[in-house]
Amino acid sequence: MKRQLHLLVIDPQNDFCDLPADAVPAGYAPSLPVTGAHQDMLRVAGLIRDGGAGLAQISVTLDAHHRYDIAHPTFWRESNGGPVSPFTQISAQQLRDGVYVPAAVGALARAQSYLDELESAGRYQLMVWPVHCEIGSWGQNIHADVRAAYNAWEVAQLQVVAKLSKGSNPWTEHYSAVMAEVPDPQDPATQLNTSFLDSLISADRIYICGEAGSHCVKASTEHIADYLEAQQGAAALSKLVLLTDCMSPVPGFEAQQDAFLAAMLARGARLATSADILPEWLENQAD
Repeated sequence: MKRQLHLLVIDPQNDFCDLPADAVPAGYAPSLPVTGAHQDMLRVAGLIRDGGAGLAQISVTLDAHHRYDIAHPTFWRESNGGPVSPFTQISAQQLRDGVYVPAAVGALARAQSYLDELESAGRYQLMVWPVHCEIGSWGQNIHADVRAAYNAWEVAQLQVVAKLSKGSNPWTEHYSAVMAEVPDPQDPATQLNTSFLDSLISADRIYICGEAGSHCVKASTEHIADYLEAQQGAAALSKLVLLTDCMSPVPGFEAQQDAFLAAMLARGARLATSADILPEWLENQAD
C-alpha cells in the first residue's frame, strides 16, 4: 500500500532567496536574502520533479505582510522621531522607557501589550525586519523553479498544492505556518490552524524544508511537533524529516538553526538530505 508522504515547503519566496542577478527583474531585489536559499530551492524543485510522484501531498506556506507591520521599520520611530533601521531588536522595556515609539498616534498601549506577551512566551524578542513579502509584490512570489516543479506535479497528479498564507495581521509576528507568535483573539488567521495540523495526523512521513531554518522553519516545526505529540504521543515525532540541505539560516542566526536541529533530533525527528530521501519517494511511486 502506498505510504502517505507529505512535503511541507516553508516560505520559498523571492524575498528570502539569494537569487542570481539574471533571475531578478530589473528594478527589483530580494529584501531579506538568506545565504544559500537559492541552491536550497533548486534542490527542492529537483526533488519534486524527480520524485514527486511518490508524494501524497505538497503544502507550501507563504509569508504575506502589509508594508505597515509591527515587525517592519514603518511601524517604529526612535525617541527623537528618527527612523528605526532594519535588524533592530526592540524589547518591552525599551518601549516602556521610550527608546522606541510607535509611529502611529494611539498605538503605544497595544504595542506594549504585544511586546510584553511576546517576551513572556520566551520564544522571541521583536525583530524589526526589512519590509518583505509585501502582499502582491514580486518578493512575495514563489521561487520560479519551485513553482514550476509543483505546477507540473499538480498537472501530473491532478491534485492541488495547498498554499497556506500567514502574516497579514500587522499586530503580531507570524513565523510559524500554524500560529502567530501572539495570537489575536479577534483574528482566527492568527490562531492555531488545527485543520491543517489535523491533515498531518494521517501522514506516514512529513518532509520539512524551506526558509529560513533559524526562524519560520524552526517555529513551524516546533508547533507541528508539539501538536503531533499531544495528539499521537512522542513516538509520532519520528514521522518528521528535516531536509538539512534544503534550508538555511538568516545570516547571523546560524546558532539558532543548529540548536533547533539538535533539539528536534533529540525529540525523535530525523535529519536527512535531499539525496537521502529521494529513494524513499521513488520507491513509493512504484508501489
